[in-house]
Amino acid sequence: MDNSIKDALAATIAGFQKGSALQGDTIVVKEVFEQLVHVFESTEEFMDKVALLDQCIDDNPKFDAIREYLFDLLMINFFAADALQLEEDYLESEEWEAIEDQTIDRGTEMLNLLLYIKECKEEGLDPDLDDYLKEFLLVEDDEFQDEHAIYEDIIANQMLIEAPFSEIARVQETLKADSEIKEWFYPIVSFFSNPSFKEQDFEEYTTAAPYKAMDAAVLASLLAYYHGTDRFNESFFNL
Repeated sequence: MDNSIKDALAATIAGFQKGSALQGDTIVVKEVFEQLVHVFESTEEFMDKVALLDQCIDDNPKFDAIREYLFDLLMINFFAADALQLEEDYLESEEWEAIEDQTIDRGTEMLNLLLYIKECKEEGLDPDLDDYLKEFLLVEDDEFQDEHAIYEDIIANQMLIEAPFSEIARVQETLKADSEIKEWFYPIVSFFSNPSFKEQDFEEYTTAAPYKAMDAAVLASLLAYYHGTDRFNESFFNL
């Protein structure tokens, strides 16, 4: 398992616990984290890992809200660790194409952001919203107008990275119900507003969050993945 993904996984569970009614269920939370680590570290085929992940959440339904985001982490762990053990062109193989077909409805838009953060770390760059939209997602390219449509609400509200969390949350509430990015608007804009969060910032973020448990889990995960808990050891990462 990639160490950065393990950091992100721990932060996901810790953030979800702190933003939800699970704060008194520390033993259960730690057990779920350990089960998930076992899934991520197993030598099973990818789709078997997906089945194990789903079984873990089925057995612990309080965590169902983050099931698809956990799938994102499992996917990026595959790219960062598992794929290195396979043939160089595996991601272009028919086998991988079949996996993509089977999982086309799984995961969330946050996988794109995790992949962008991975690229930033590899190239020594600081995450930047304009760079993410224009250079990574290519929203201005005629061939990527589907991405432009998905991220249209974020494109139109880029100035919010300078706004307080309460304003970001207020704008999210005004987005149309069929907005494809509405669920992720708050954590995405908040992450780019300050990728160097401290605990007080996180508390303010969680207080204003429209979906407290999910929003806390996602932002904690992004921050831990970007910084690593060794270098960014805030208590909101601790299980």
